Amino acid sequence: MRNKSVISEARDIRLAIELIELGARLQLLEAETKLSRERLLKLYKEVKGESPPKGMLPFSTDWFMTWQPNVHASLFMAYYRFLEKHTDLRGLELIIKGYRMYLDQVHRSGMEIVLSLTRAWTMVRFFDAHMLQMATCKECGGEFVTHAHEPTKGYVCGLCHMPARAGKTRRAAAIAAAA
Repeated sequence: MRNKSVISEARDIRLAIELIELGARLQLLEAETKLSRERLLKLYKEVKGESPPKGMLPFSTDWFMTWQPNVHASLFMAYYRFLEKHTDLRGLELIIKGYRMYLDQVHRSGMEIVLSLTRAWTMVRFFDAHMLQMATCKECGGEFVTHAHEPTKGYVCGLCHMPARAGKTRRAAAIAAAA
């Protein structure tokens, strides 16, 4: 029988609550805490008032390459990399702080949240596994998420060269019609 530390368990519960409030999926909670799946399910239901979403975590770097997700992923990575360079934060604390900064910026600009905490966490893992990299746009100088090992010379971001259908969703049309 292993000794369980009450303090360690309390830290994991506090962390799990914070992650749940930020929208983390159950798989992220299982990977980042030592709490049992049953305990996490009960905690999720208590915090959110509903069962956690089912299904597998996203496992494709391609999602981060489409126009709008790329802009949001790149914004998060800018915060993440800045904090990594200028603070002592590491690991999950760094992801949480970077994600909170991303949420704050999105809310202040009136944009919709595109990047979930789980996708941000997954993206950092993709970077650690050298599946993604940053590329500098030759036109605006901003840094954007790209597939690893892709040539980055002459890279132009999705903001400088917007796709023809960008911003032409049904939601955008409904907002324009309402205005």
